[in-house]
Amino acid sequence: MKKFMNCSIALIVLLFACGKTNSTSNEVLPPLNLTVNAIVATDNSGNVSFTASATNATTYEYDFGNGVFQIVPSGIVTYKYTNSGTYTVNVIAKNSIGQTISKSIQITLSASTALVWSDEFDVPGAPNTSKWGYDIGTGSGGWGNNELQYYTNRSQNAVVSGGTLKINLLKETFSGSNYTSARLLTKDKFSFKYGKIEVRAKLPAGLGTWPAIWMLGSNITSAGWPACGEIDIMEHRGSEINKIWGTLHYPGRSGANPVGGNVMINNATTEFHKYAVEWNTSSIKFYVDDSLYFTFANSTSVPFNHNFFILLNVAMGGNFGGSVDPNFSSATMEVDYVRVYQ
Repeated sequence: MKKFMNCSIALIVLLFACGKTNSTSNEVLPPLNLTVNAIVATDNSGNVSFTASATNATTYEYDFGNGVFQIVPSGIVTYKYTNSGTYTVNVIAKNSIGQTISKSIQITLSASTALVWSDEFDVPGAPNTSKWGYDIGTGSGGWGNNELQYYTNRSQNAVVSGGTLKINLLKETFSGSNYTSARLLTKDKFSFKYGKIEVRAKLPAGLGTWPAIWMLGSNITSAGWPACGEIDIMEHRGSEINKIWGTLHYPGRSGANPVGGNVMINNATTEFHKYAVEWNTSSIKFYVDDSLYFTFANSTSVPFNHNFFILLNVAMGGNFGGSVDPNFSSATMEVDYVRVYQ
């Protein structure tokens, strides 16, 4: 009897030991020893090759430091940055049950851009119809800003001569309006998402004048305004000579409640200046003559992550242009070029 009991106890101990061994072998261990390496391409392409590795990790989540995230099961990925700069890259390594370890590194790179679209306005006559169309009609009736001009496609209001596009705002009676002008746009001809747009222009003078260089979301027909988004690269009004505005409109920030900034410059109406926007997934930056004056934090919660088209116009009066000089006769915005880089 004693011998039988000893055998039974031995069997129970053996079974318990086996069970304990199986439990240990099935245990999921946390990720450890995360390393992250980056190789920046030397050709200014913006390409960076990343390699992340951690013991017990099954996948890696990259935050590239510009608002872009990517899940990479292998930990090895090449990412192309569109803008030069210094970025903090964070990598989270995860195991099969969601335990994590993270590590951040900094990279500095130069990313060159290429000219993808432009109009140099070198051919005299009407604006190039392969690049520009026209909005026709009254600002007050069609676009809700209570402007006073009638937009036409006549050569009196928009013409290329002497190497510049001239948009002429004229005091004249036309189709029920007391002023005429032009509003050119690249809708259905050219649009782009992200990059840099630069316009060199000389602005009109005169109380009530309202020149604008701007962009609208290409989905405006389906989404409507302001859901499509609006990026005002440059606005100016004759009542505040030399004050340049850069603004954005979107739901909750439409009409007289935009987000933006302004800067004072010299000789806006007598000399040419460069007005530019740099636009990517994480920011929209506004410049005059290569000097940054306002930065907007872009994100997926605002409508600035799809294609936009370009507009050039000169309005008269309205909600922004304000009071008009009763002695006004004419004014011109001259545009030397429009260039888009990506």
